[in-house]
Amino acid sequence: MKKLAYFLSVMFMMAAFVPASSAETTKKEKPELTEEQQTRLAEIENRVEEIKSSDFSDMSKEERKEMRDELREMKKEAKEIGGGVYLSVGAIIIILLILILIT
Repeated sequence: MKKLAYFLSVMFMMAAFVPASSAETTKKEKPELTEEQQTRLAEIENRVEEIKSSDFSDMSKEERKEMRDELREMKKEAKEIGGGVYLSVGAIIIILLILILIT
């Protein structure tokens, strides 16, 4: 039974890392940000810091809701400008299974 578990864990590791290594060769170059985009990202970061430092206990429910909505919009905009790294649910499950099998 142990041999089967080791065999399956090796197969999962091969299935998880082989596509990842082949994807590195076809990786797209990240486009450079323009001056406008860089300044907008700086404005977003400054506004987020202002919101984090503000005192929410003095605000009404409507004001807090407006702040949340503003933060969500800024987050969407920042993702569109900057991009990001995403993990699929399948990759996370495989990683967890490998960790469980190893321990």
